Amino acid sequence: MKQRNLITKNHITDDLVKLGVTKGMTVIVHSSLKSIGRVIGGPVSVILALEEVVGAGGNIVMPTQTEQLCDPTVYGSGYTDEEIRIIRDHMPIYHPDLTPACYMGFIPETFRKQNGVHRSSHPHTSFSAWGKNAEYITENHDMNFALNEYSPLGKMYELNGFILLLGAPADSNTSLHLAEYRQENSFIKEKIWDVKVELHGKEIWTTYQDINNDSDDFDNIFADFHRETNYVIEGKVGEARSYLMPMRQMVEYAVKWMNANRG
Repeated sequence: MKQRNLITKNHITDDLVKLGVTKGMTVIVHSSLKSIGRVIGGPVSVILALEEVVGAGGNIVMPTQTEQLCDPTVYGSGYTDEEIRIIRDHMPIYHPDLTPACYMGFIPETFRKQNGVHRSSHPHTSFSAWGKNAEYITENHDMNFALNEYSPLGKMYELNGFILLLGAPADSNTSLHLAEYRQENSFIKEKIWDVKVELHGKEIWTTYQDINNDSDDFDNIFADFHRETNYVIEGKVGEARSYLMPMRQMVEYAVKWMNANRG
């Protein structure tokens, strides 16, 4: 069995610079710690390397979504009616400082707890941000249509942000959801989501509106964007095959792709 090399924070820093990450950049990071390799210090070293390369004049953003707070019937759980009632009655509400990003990975879960990191208020699709515009990026995250022009994604687009796939698969590219709200001929039918919130001192279930987002074709969109444009920079960070690309160009391409390929 081939022994894998140990990866240090300095290795990651150097690789990020080679990939094109620069001081002052606004970058949304999708990551896989396992793909990067045997990192000394684990997620802490990855986060510190990112912050060192981007600097306090830039911004690092990570999705810190909380799928576990969705209604238990959303994903076909197989629970009995009694189990669903118990889960709904005892489901905690979203706490930005406490609720873990269970399904997002070790790096964003560690990142969102760091001093100086701001986390948006959406109970299902929150983002966490560090840097110059962190408060602006995460503030006023509306419950309805949570990934639209006024969301943290829309603000990153406005700031000419970049997308970094740090060993993460192409279908994890959250920024492409922004394109879904801009489709001309294939806007996905609205969906009503159940959510538990605190209102007048009581925890209650209520609803919000969104679209039924679909990431099934995100890997195809990325593959075509990579092949047809010169915007994607490819390289390795540690052992992870990684990609850096401008968000604005990626989203604009995705809108055209969706209009042409989605029914």
